[in-house]
Amino acid sequence: MNEVAAIVVTYNRKELLKKCIKKLQNQTVPLDILVIDNGSTDGTAELFDNKEEFIRYFNTGSNLGGAGGFNYGMKKALALGYDFFWMMDDDTMPYDNALEELLVAKNELKEFGFLSSIAEWQDGSLCNMNIQRTSILNKNLDLGKKYNAVIMATFVSFFVSREMVEKYGFPIKDFIIWSDDLEYSRRISKDNPCYAVSMSRVVHEMKSNAKVGIENDSDDRLWRYKLVYRNEVFVFRREGIKGWIYLLLRMVYHSFKILLKTPQGKAKKIILIWKSFFDGIKFKPVIETEKEQKS
Repeated sequence: MNEVAAIVVTYNRKELLKKCIKKLQNQTVPLDILVIDNGSTDGTAELFDNKEEFIRYFNTGSNLGGAGGFNYGMKKALALGYDFFWMMDDDTMPYDNALEELLVAKNELKEFGFLSSIAEWQDGSLCNMNIQRTSILNKNLDLGKKYNAVIMATFVSFFVSREMVEKYGFPIKDFIIWSDDLEYSRRISKDNPCYAVSMSRVVHEMKSNAKVGIENDSDDRLWRYKLVYRNEVFVFRREGIKGWIYLLLRMVYHSFKILLKTPQGKAKKIILIWKSFFDGIKFKPVIETEKEQKS
């Protein structure tokens, strides 16, 4: 068994998963791969027989969402005894030296809460949804610096030690999707220095790098925004006055964008935003810890 486990969460994206695994197998340093399948129905399970060395496949039995999948995967990795967890979605394609550079950072920095790779889109530009936050309001990274101090990062190449997981627990599965990584990374960074590692790169193979917002998204995707706004309120309400100012400005700004850009159904979307905002104020999800798992 290697000391690092790559935790890859997947759901009905077999071809992307195969490509991701190939990229992981091409890493310049050894690692194990834990595939966490959220109950795929596209034949993903048929790719694995748990006989291939260094790859372990786990089927959650149902779609737990990204948050539930990472929660499940980290528990498995902890129980199996890995020292470091490298977390990613199935559309994350690491450069061959991505893990090597994270391990270099681990050895040079010595003390850190988490490390995060730089995520590019398919054309080489920064992937907009994966730029780490350097403060509550800023995402400014100096890629000329080897390491940038950050407070929030996504699970598109997120590196954390067993020690941190034992201390801070697991991602909140009740989030289902979106912002579970922001909450988890911030949970750690409040007490520990954390870094974006400029030399560690991955490609986030999304279909588009354009920012999609509720104002121009289709009605069949609105359920996602209920979770987005609710979860973000939980994340940022814990930041005190700055967090509340950020949230209120964000809600007002998004409401105005709907008024200006949404051709029809404006009221429906604005009501959704503010209902989700108040849902977030009342939201009290369970934060599971390693200690609770043993009790």
